[in-house]
Amino acid sequence: MRKYHALPVALLAALALTACQDGTGTQDEGAAKPQLTATTSTTPTTAAADTASDTAADTATNAKDTQTKDTNAKGTSAKGTKPGTAAAPAARVSCNGANTTVTAKRVPRPLNHMLITVKNTGSKTCDLTYYPVLRFDEMQWAPQPIAESKPQAVTTLAPGESGYAGVVLSAADGSGTGGTTGRKLTVGFQGRTPHSSGGPSAIPRLPAEGVYYDSSLTVTYWLRDMEQALSY
Repeated sequence: MRKYHALPVALLAALALTACQDGTGTQDEGAAKPQLTATTSTTPTTAAADTASDTAADTATNAKDTQTKDTNAKGTSAKGTKPGTAAAPAARVSCNGANTTVTAKRVPRPLNHMLITVKNTGSKTCDLTYYPVLRFDEMQWAPQPIAESKPQAVTTLAPGESGYAGVVLSAADGSGTGGTTGRKLTVGFQGRTPHSSGGPSAIPRLPAEGVYYDSSLTVTYWLRDMEQALSY
């Protein structure tokens, strides 16, 4: 009888051992679940942290860009004007002998040329309109302007700035007539309309020996650039 009961017990023990060895036992399944649960719960947490970090970085970048745009906008604000910028037309006056100093000087190059310089010594921006009206001594005619020298805009001088006009005194090839020497030069200024008065004239000092001129006497329009004024 003892041998008859021993066989089932041994069989049960063998079945239990086999179940553990082939990985289908309840202990093996139970041991794997905690690891899967831990891995699954950690992944969303890491992703959420990354997302929050990216969001914070984007927010900081956007804030920086906005600040840069604001700064640039402030930088372009027209609270002041650059040096030499022309004032509004209503705030300008005509340049003339009362608010400028005028000089007339012969130059070595080009030949037979003289340079007239007008410097704004007033407190307001002034306009040099059209061209100077020149008169040597008691001459009864006025030299004509050189049409090619006409600027695209009125020559405007802020206080302290200078404008120029070039004078061709005589023909280089001797083709001019009625040559004579001038001892006194009067520089007249035009107003807002051609041939109108722009105010008091100026009488710049000439060299002691005077200035020779003939019928070729011509003058440029008022210009801002000295070299340009002497290029005609």
